[in-house]
Amino acid sequence: METLEIKNEQSTQTITTATQNISGSEILLKGLIAEGVETIFGYPGGAIMPIYDALYDYTDKLKHILVRHEQGATHAAQGYARTSGRVGVVFATSGPGATNLITGIADAQIDSTPMVCITGQVFAHLLGTDAFQETDVINITTPITKWNYQVTDASEIAEVLAKAFYIARTGRPGPVVIDITKNAQIQKIDFSGYTKCDHIRSYRPKPIIRTNYIEQAAALINSAQKPFILFGQGILLGNAEKEFKAFVEKTGIPAAWTIMGVGAIPTNHPLNVGMLGMHGNNGPNVLTNECDVLIAIGMRFDDRVTGRLDKYAKQAKVIHLDIDPAEIDKNVKTTVPVWGDCKETLPLLTQLVDEKKHDNWLAKFRALNQIEIDELITPELHPQTGELTMGEVIHQLNLLTKGDAIIVTDVGQHQMVACRYAKFNNTRSNITSGGLGTMGFALPAAIGAKFGAQDKTVVAVIGDGGFQMTIQELGTIMQSGIDVKIIILNNQFLGMVRQWQELFNDRRYSFVDITSPDFVAVAKGYYIEAQKVSEREKLVDALTAMLNHKGSYLLEVMVTKENNVFPMVPQGCSVSEIRLK
Repeated sequence: METLEIKNEQSTQTITTATQNISGSEILLKGLIAEGVETIFGYPGGAIMPIYDALYDYTDKLKHILVRHEQGATHAAQGYARTSGRVGVVFATSGPGATNLITGIADAQIDSTPMVCITGQVFAHLLGTDAFQETDVINITTPITKWNYQVTDASEIAEVLAKAFYIARTGRPGPVVIDITKNAQIQKIDFSGYTKCDHIRSYRPKPIIRTNYIEQAAALINSAQKPFILFGQGILLGNAEKEFKAFVEKTGIPAAWTIMGVGAIPTNHPLNVGMLGMHGNNGPNVLTNECDVLIAIGMRFDDRVTGRLDKYAKQAKVIHLDIDPAEIDKNVKTTVPVWGDCKETLPLLTQLVDEKKHDNWLAKFRALNQIEIDELITPELHPQTGELTMGEVIHQLNLLTKGDAIIVTDVGQHQMVACRYAKFNNTRSNITSGGLGTMGFALPAAIGAKFGAQDKTVVAVIGDGGFQMTIQELGTIMQSGIDVKIIILNNQFLGMVRQWQELFNDRRYSFVDITSPDFVAVAKGYYIEAQKVSEREKLVDALTAMLNHKGSYLLEVMVTKENNVFPMVPQGCSVSEIRLK
């Protein structure tokens, strides 16, 4: 037992706390519980076995989801974090277990997803000897983590874990790796309790807000005749949806989203003018090069948004709101930088801006988007003849879910179609691999998304290529009993690569024709109900059956093989050079 004496001006209070002699593994689990962790995605192995042995006694408080591949654990943790707003947690062993996490960690880093990965490691005295299943996970993950640390003594575990969660979830979120040697997991020490971290001397999660920049930004916005808002995931990460909506509606400024920012305001909001970037909408892309003030909020001017930088918004004054000072001036020169958490900076800006409407300017967006609707969207969503299109599948899904489902997409043509045409009435409802573009992301991410939002319908929209990269996670669905709806849009091609080969390589289809197994049979082999549809008249009934089914369901939809995703800003072109066909 340990006695603590606490004094203040009125009295002296003595608190007796129990000190336990426990292993590093048990300290880790107690720390996870103290951090509010409920779900862990992982795969056991030799170097992390002591932690799994300790976990055997904590299954009433910590739910462990056994994935079929460690990469699946990271994507599941990402999906969980993105829907719940909490930190995703991953367990993996050393060597190949740790290296199998790399793609998911890199994905989480570029998409700012909070994640703590716990990897086992060989005994400390074996480090650097090329011991069995030893890899230098710290140096491997240094470029793709927000922070990492190797623990070699049990006395470090509690403090390092507390720092890891603090760093992962604060400021611009991101992944953290803790590598724990086997001796530290086994070692027993006296442990008197876990203290959460709320400060690190060398780490400032939020930059100081400079009110003079807020004032300069407001002055630019108030004098603007053609202002334009670009919004990204920073609004979702900052839980600033209400503050953003208030800013948009007071200023009356048209607003367009990155694929990571969709859902910050509903897609049917009258000031939401659509999607930015390579496969974005006509109006937002063309008018980026006509606006006089460009207001970027929680987005990083990715190359897929900007197109050719030397022809990007050169006429505009640029206001950039971001929590990460490194993003300011990184790609696009900023006129007024507004550093800080947008949940804090947006209300300050909203107080200073004038209440306005920009009806004539907004009408230009609507006119350009109407051209896109007439020439492209209507034929895509409402074809009368021919094979099924990806767009009409998403359209029918919208009608049935009323825009309230969580849509998890893989990477490729189906991703762009889903992001363009799916309706998102709620925040945190579009889960996709944005910056890294990881094929194989959707199936495990959908599993995690469902654990993070169990009251929501979760639909994974996946291509036939990406699905086969993590198809083994059907086993995770089978064992966990999670309810995930899976739509495979099967065009019998690696569709996005094929599209580029058609447009830019004279239809030289080099290794993009992919043969797939009987997906329905595979799903049923995992005891997951499934069906396949290729006829238009059967599509709605098939989607309805999928959504109404109690439990996971796989629906394979055969779509036209050579349907391209347009609009498109060709690589090396300005956003205003967008092509509708």
